[in-house]
Amino acid sequence: MPGLLNDTVCLVTGAGGGLGRAYAKLFAAEGAAVVVNDLGGARDGAATSESAAQAVVDEIVAAGGRAIANTSDVSTDEGAAAAIAAAIDGFGDLNVLVNNAGILRDKTLLKLDEEAFDSVMRVHVKSTFFCTQKFAKHRVSKGGGGRIVNTTSVSGMLGNFGQANYAAAKAAIYGFTRTSSIELQKHRISVNCIAPSATTRMTEDLPMFANVDTLTPDHVAPAVLFLASELCGEKTGWVLAAAGARMYAFRVVETAGRFKEETGGVWSPEEISEHWDSIIKL
Repeated sequence: MPGLLNDTVCLVTGAGGGLGRAYAKLFAAEGAAVVVNDLGGARDGAATSESAAQAVVDEIVAAGGRAIANTSDVSTDEGAAAAIAAAIDGFGDLNVLVNNAGILRDKTLLKLDEEAFDSVMRVHVKSTFFCTQKFAKHRVSKGGGGRIVNTTSVSGMLGNFGQANYAAAKAAIYGFTRTSSIELQKHRISVNCIAPSATTRMTEDLPMFANVDTLTPDHVAPAVLFLASELCGEKTGWVLAAAGARMYAFRVVETAGRFKEETGGVWSPEEISEHWDSIIKL
């Protein structure tokens, strides 16, 4: 039976467990050749191990699929290049990129130090930038076409207590996705975001995921498959969110606003205060 990703080569970063593992396995089941990238570290980024990526590859191969492991650090320019090269060398091309790699270093703002902030920004934002740029250059060299799925979050779109660094990184990825979708559209490269809510090693001890068994990676994976497949069509620049049985989208909207009618149109702070409700009304 034809799969949605037949004759497609996909790179999934951070695919050694949780959401990335679910994406990689579903992609392979749908006919894709998959590069499983993962450093194999703890959720805070500490330590590394080749076993995580290889374990997912072994699962895929045992089920009759095609996959290879890659343990490059995609938050570096060299590591991202190595991951892209692994796909091209291993399977001859690269058609789909899923930027999923990430870590958590949760601390409240008053306790957050520079190292915890920088490390989260580096793994989430720099890996997305490096991999996206190198993937796009490859696709342009092949005449265009291709699909990128980035990863934002509810924290990035709405904020969340104790996650100033993580929310900043995920909000940055939203802005990066919007801009790259505009720039790459002429090359027929779609760039969209997934905002997943799922219980994984990354989230299992967060209050919002406590005692919840309906928010699984398997609920999110079909949304990423849709964004990676031809079913997505020309849709680009979107944030698709998946939380259990609920599928929805995030959009940044502007209110209708209010015009100052007097000549000059310069608002005073007092006038802003007086008309606040009409300024923010949708």
